This record gives sequence, C-alpha cells and structure tokens, in this order.
Amino acid sequence: MRPLSIAASAIVLLLTGLVQAPAQAPAQDPAASDLWQQFVTPPDAARPWVYWYFMDGNLTRQGMSADLQAMKRVGIGGGIYLEVGLGIPRGPVPMMSKPWQQLLGDAFAEADTLGMQLAMATGPGWCGTGGPWIKPELAMQHLVASETAVTGPAQFDDALPQPPPRKPYFGEATLTPDLRKQWKNFYRDVAVLAFPTPAGKARIADVEEKALYHRDAFSSMPHVKPFLTVADPAAVPPDQCVDPRQIVDLTDKLSPDGHLSWDVPPGQWTILRFGRTLTGQTTRPAPDPGLGFESDKLSKEAVDAHFDAYLGTLLASTGEPQHPGVGLTTMHFDSWEMGSQNWTPAFREEFTRRRGYDPLRFLPAMSGYVVDGADVSERFLWDLRQTAQELVIDGMAELKARGAAHGLELSIEPYDLNPCADFKLGAMADVPMGEFWTNGFNTFYSCIEAASLGHTLGRPVIGAESFTAEGGDKWAWQEYPGSVKEEGDWAFCCGINRITIHRYQAQPALDRFPGMTMSSIGIHWERTETWWDLSSAYHLYLARCQQMLRRGLFVADVLYLAPEGAPQVFRPPVSAAPGAWPDRLGYNFDGCGPDTLIERASVRDGRIVFPDGMSYRLLVLPEFKSMTPRLLQKIAELAEAGATVVGAPPQRSPSLSDYPACDAQVKQLAARLWGEGPPAESRAVGKGRVIDDPETAWKNQADPERELYPDYAVQPPLHPPPRREDRPLLHRQPREGPAKGGLQVPRQRAAPRVVEPGDRRLPRPAELH
Repeated sequence: MRPLSIAASAIVLLLTGLVQAPAQAPAQDPAASDLWQQFVTPPDAARPWVYWYFMDGNLTRQGMSADLQAMKRVGIGGGIYLEVGLGIPRGPVPMMSKPWQQLLGDAFAEADTLGMQLAMATGPGWCGTGGPWIKPELAMQHLVASETAVTGPAQFDDALPQPPPRKPYFGEATLTPDLRKQWKNFYRDVAVLAFPTPAGKARIADVEEKALYHRDAFSSMPHVKPFLTVADPAAVPPDQCVDPRQIVDLTDKLSPDGHLSWDVPPGQWTILRFGRTLTGQTTRPAPDPGLGFESDKLSKEAVDAHFDAYLGTLLASTGEPQHPGVGLTTMHFDSWEMGSQNWTPAFREEFTRRRGYDPLRFLPAMSGYVVDGADVSERFLWDLRQTAQELVIDGMAELKARGAAHGLELSIEPYDLNPCADFKLGAMADVPMGEFWTNGFNTFYSCIEAASLGHTLGRPVIGAESFTAEGGDKWAWQEYPGSVKEEGDWAFCCGINRITIHRYQAQPALDRFPGMTMSSIGIHWERTETWWDLSSAYHLYLARCQQMLRRGLFVADVLYLAPEGAPQVFRPPVSAAPGAWPDRLGYNFDGCGPDTLIERASVRDGRIVFPDGMSYRLLVLPEFKSMTPRLLQKIAELAEAGATVVGAPPQRSPSLSDYPACDAQVKQLAARLWGEGPPAESRAVGKGRVIDDPETAWKNQADPERELYPDYAVQPPLHPPPRREDRPLLHRQPREGPAKGGLQVPRQRAAPRVVEPGDRRLPRPAELH
C-alpha cells in the first residue's frame, strides 16, 4: 500500500476529528469558504441518527431526557421512536395512555430545545399502520372462495359452504382470544359464480403469489423471485379452461345466510362462493396496548381512521411541532412485515375504473383456474397486482398528506415482503431508506434502491438502517465505531447520506449498567456503553461525510430501467456491482422506476436528464418480453430526442386492458425503435440510437432466473474509460479465520435463513429489521 500523502493524511485526520480544523478556509472564494465551513462544522441536520427503541411501557422522563442529552453530547442528530414488545417485562407507562402522551410530548419539546430531530413510527411495533382501534371492516382482507360441484339438470337448493379465512402469514400466536374470534368470524359475501367444470386439472402456477395471497421475504428466502414475469405461458387445452362467456353470475340468488336456489343446466358445474375475510395480520411486534389488526392498505378510509386514532391523538395531546426542522419532524414507515392482501370493499369498482373492464368473470383465476387461456389469466393477475399496488400507493399518499398537514415528512423502507414494486412504494418517501446488516441478512440491494430513488426523484436525504445485527451478545456487545466504520464507508460509496444506527435502546434508569437491552436484536449504541463518550469523533466523521455527500449531484452514466409490474425488486446485474458488498464499478449506475421515467425524464445534449439535474448517458432496458404501450411510447420519445437506449424489443403488453389492441400498439412502437426486420446492433432513431446485440448482450449472466440486464462488460463503450486501478474493490478482513482462497472476504456472517411463516420464536428472523 502506498503511504498517504501529507495532504491526504490531513484530510483523514480532519474527517475523523482527531485534529482541529482551521477556522478559516484557505480559499477566498465565497463558495469555497461555505463548503469549507460546512465541512469543518457540519450542521445539526447532517448528523447521524439512531433507532430509539422502547420496550413496552418502559419509559421514564429522566431516562428519556438523559438519552437525548447523551445523543446530543456525542453528535447524534436525531432518532426514530419505535415501541415494541419483545419479551422484556412490561413497564408502567402503557402506550397511548395520558402519561405516555405526556412523556412523548416532553421528548419532542426537549429535542426541539436541543436542536435535534425525531421521527415517530407510523404505528406500534415496526410493521406499518394498525392497532386495537382498527375494527375488522377496516383491517387487511383477502378474497377467498369455497367450491361446490353439482350435476345438472337438477334443482340446487342448499347452503353453500362459507370459505374460511386463510392462516395469517406470521401465524396465530399474536392473536388474542378476542382478535382470534374476530378473524375467524368476519366474513362478507362478494360474488357467487358457476361455470362448466373444466375437463382436466390445469391450474395457474404460483397462483398464491400471483394473486397476492402470499409474498415471502426476498432478502432471507432464496426461493423468492425478485419479479413476476408475464412471459409466454404454456398453452392450456380449451376444455381445461374456464370459458368466461359461460360463467353464470348467481350472486343475487344467494340469501344472507348462504343458501342458494338455482336450476342447474345439464352437465358438470362448479360453483365458487367468493367472500372477503381478514388476513389476520396484527401489529408486530407491538407492545400489548398497541396490539391489534393491521389496517387495510388498499383503503384510504382505513388509513384515515388509523391516523386519527394514533398519530392524530398524539399530536392533539403534544401540540404541533414548534420549530421547522427540529423536534418531531418525520413519520417513519419501517418494515412491511404484514403479509399480502388482495381485496378491499371497493376493489371491484376500483379495478373496473383503473383497468377498463370488470374483473368479475376472471375471479376464478384467483383460485387457480385457467380462465380463457393461460395468457389471458396471467394478464388478469398482472392487472390485479397493478390495481392493488395503485391502491397501496393511494393509501400511502393519504398518510403522507395527513402528516404533511402537521409539518411532518415521511420516511419509508420500501423493500421486502410488500406487494408493490420497491421503487413505486419508495417513491412516496420524502426520505427513502435502505438497510444493511453487520450480522444477519444480505439487504445491500435495498441501499442501491434507496440511493436510486433519491437520485432520480430529487430527494436530498437518503437514509439507511445501519449496522443491524442479530445473534445475541456474540455480536451486540462486540461492535463499536472502529468495527463498523468500513461498512458505513461502503454505504456512503453506495449513495447513502444519513446513517441511522440500529439501535439505541432507551434506558429508563440512570444508575444501571449496561442497562436494558432489546432482547437479542441490534448492536448496542447507547449511553451505557463504556466507549460512549469517546464516540463523538466517529459521529463527527459521519456528519462531515453526510454533509459533503448532500452537496452537488451523484455522477453516473448508466440508468437501468426496472420492469413494470408488482411485486418488484430492483437489482443491477452482478457484473456491475460485484463483491459481497456490492461495489459500483466504472461508470456507475442508478435504477429507475417506470413511472419516474415517464413522469420526470427528458433529453438534453444526448443525455437523459431529470428536473433536479441528474443525467445519464445510457438507458438500459430490462430483458422483458412485455411492456405497456405507455412506457414504450416514452422510451421512443426519449430515443428520438437524442437518448441512447440499450435493450431488446418487447413483444406484447402484460395487461388485459385494451387487449388485443394493446399488443398491436407495442409491436408498432417496437418497429419504430428497432425496425421491421431482424434487430440491428445499432440503429439511429431520430437524434438518438437504439442498441441491441442479441448475440452477446445477455451472455454470461450469473443468475438467468433473476438477471435482467446485459453483462456490464458488453455495454457500449463510453469515453473516457473508468480508471479501474483507482477503484479497488471494497473489502473487509474477516473477524475470525483466514481469508478464503487468498481473497479477502467480509466478516463471517450467518447464512440467510429460510423463515417459516408459522415460526414464532422470539425474536423471529424476519422481525429483525
């Protein structure tokens, strides 16, 4: 290793705060002087945050004040308040009680006085928006069905079985006797459909996921797909399909008690009774007074009811934020750990309005039946997921607007388990957030997602839940600033500019060391640590880096377009971000959601530009055979205005909306971009060009089932070339044992676990966010 120059050594010492910086900048230029001053003394808003965790009612005024003052003393600028139940004995201050509200109001006021920022979780636990105030009608719901076989001609005059609710994704352990009763008993009929029974056993593959009954964690379950394709499904013989033209709507023949009278035509018939039930998902891991159903994420009415009961009640008691930028500034939506839902009382009407056709005769596809052919069924399910995503986003927009009316921003961790595209959900955040672990799951991709959201949407602050860990004392007590610094530096290189350390466990007592824990979760980063008063230099280093990284614009040449559809995880090709800690190579890149491209992108001087100043030289398309005409029209406009587009032509629309005309539009637009004959390697289109090299573009993919983009090495040359010799991969020496195969490897981490939904160990791996 080359020795550092004197200048470089001085910069390192200044960053770490080990020497005092000169009071005046060496340059006379006002801009340079301002930059220097912000580096020497970064503003409070640039300081790192912590997750400030409370254990079920264990709050004291003196403890909260001591925590805040200890944070301020060592240079922490803010904290996210979350209260959970993880087996620690309950404290004396129940959530939502008057004393609890008074203590939070005091904490908000003290943070205001100290010039610190606080965020309030959007609900009890760390899951979302729910609580005991959510009644069954406003809780998360599924569309379920029971099946009855009949033979005609005959008179059917009997009760149809009521379909039972599905088992909650995380099991029944969190259901109190009263919640369990409500979960089992809540049922509302939606429709009754009958159709000639198909001849065979053909069913839609993976329908549980495609119909949003089930979505596992991509970060911790190897089988989970990052995206669902609408490829060319295998043809199903017509006699094994449900013919929608022969479906008989019997809904108005069903009595309130479930009794059906119907003259059955000749032949074998199947009757499906559809109804909506509760998913049974509760707030988790909530303190006991906050335990209740999660609110319906597809209903703005449910979001409003939750806001009024939880955040509205708290704000009415504590008062509005006193000063801009300090005190309570933010609502925080943390992990989506509540399973999927696919129905809400107004779903049929919303679907019809948004997709342009009534979903009624396609509902058997949600039970796995192939309706009008495999292609049509897959398109319907794509539309179902798209509608559910749009309703989730509408609900999140409502939550955001309600908070904004009180002067609050919204931060979101949009990855894992959610039924949306990560980019779509994350776009609702004022502060998009990812997460990375010191010991545990591989969620580095979520930081790439958060950085891409920030860059393409003009969000100046990009956060990350940082140094999360599980494994008990082996990890929790051994971490300290020096052991995590390199991983934090990786996050800065990735694009993160607000480190939010997981976690600071609230300490209700003043005289107990090491004090209260958060069960076995998280590294210890609180005032009871022996090194606490020595940590200010590291926090100053973080603040300086974060302030510098918020100035100017990120530099990248490649813009990877994420596919349409939901759920959707964005991952760049492995070749563009290799290593156990993904290292951004060469020209650098961002990902971009389809709606962001459509609504915000334009072209200037041959570059794709966004209103906030970000620009890119290449737009790289995903290797998807389907694309909506709306998105492809935008890509054509960008190319004709001068953009360079890399990718293969799509062949069809993924949707049943305006089918089959939508497919004809896609083919016309594809011909406009790629030409009528075999695709050329490079083709001029207006002022721009389209590049498609089918012989080499998708070779050497590390994971064909999950890779969507060309290998980094085969992208068209850009000039000047990157200086690879100046960009060594970021490595970290293992804590234990020699490097494997002569290569430095990250610290020995626990292998990703396969989390079983019914597993109720405390804490569950999926609860470790």
